[in-house]
Amino acid sequence: MTHLITGGGGFIGSHLADQLLAETAEEIVLLDIFSTGTESNIEHLRDDTRVEVLRADVRDTETVANAVTDADAVYHLAAAVGVKHIVENPLTSLETNLRGTENVLEAAAEDGTPVFLASSSEVYGKSEDVPFSERDNAVYGPTTTPRWGYATAKAVDEFLALAYHDEHDLPVVVGRYFNIVGPRQTGQYGMVIPTFVEQALAGEDLTVYGDGTQTRSFTHVADAVEITHELLATEEAHGEVFNIGAPDPTSINDLAERVIELTGSDSKITHIPFEEAYGEGFEEPDEREPDVTKLRETIGWAPEADLERILTDVIDERTAEEVAAR
Repeated sequence: MTHLITGGGGFIGSHLADQLLAETAEEIVLLDIFSTGTESNIEHLRDDTRVEVLRADVRDTETVANAVTDADAVYHLAAAVGVKHIVENPLTSLETNLRGTENVLEAAAEDGTPVFLASSSEVYGKSEDVPFSERDNAVYGPTTTPRWGYATAKAVDEFLALAYHDEHDLPVVVGRYFNIVGPRQTGQYGMVIPTFVEQALAGEDLTVYGDGTQTRSFTHVADAVEITHELLATEEAHGEVFNIGAPDPTSINDLAERVIELTGSDSKITHIPFEEAYGEGFEEPDEREPDVTKLRETIGWAPEADLERILTDVIDERTAEEVAAR
């Protein structure tokens, strides 16, 4: 049996590969163009005979079709991610997130290959109806604000996946990730925890966008990939959408203070207006919190909030990298 992970060189994809290798005896193909993912994420897998790395763009219809045809299960994680990256590269982001998903689903439908589609809490837009449940309404800003292109694209991806399930009986599961964090995540594209940790270890001010009162629910990547694997293996989950996150939000101000405390840094906290960082008209939702009732009812558990575990793992990784670089 072969598992295909699109975006396999990415932060979540590489951890999913570790999970599958540890929990199964299957072979794994990691498809990635390494535009936002990095080869260092999977360097430790290079000598594993069960792993094949396919350097390819998920927008390449023929390549994706061939890879899906040879697979027994597909985890579609390839996507343009990160607020900064999305705002700076709106067209490429839309093409990757829409065409890539269509390529995967169309190929999977040929043989009925099970697909896990990685979606995002962004599909809820700027709704204030927290905690978010899978059947809640989405509220988006205007199309003239590029920030909402990602949310809209992921919502369309979900519509596509569910349509393939309904019309072609494709075994598909949609998972909406809520701020998945942990080792290997980069701050290059606006991810807040690795950014804060890197700033704190360097003795720099921690840059908080907005007033810092906005809250987010952070989930350890180890929990996220375990749930991802379980959902696709659960027949009851097919044709359904699930929130994947820890339902205990933390404000960005509190997060910054906790990073400073755990790193023992003398860094201060600096607040920067969103408009200064991302341009005029940028909008950022105040809250992101998942309702995980459906997830618990389906697989029997959901992630627990453990911010200290997350921060400690990221800090330890960055500290080890600094030591090794000396």
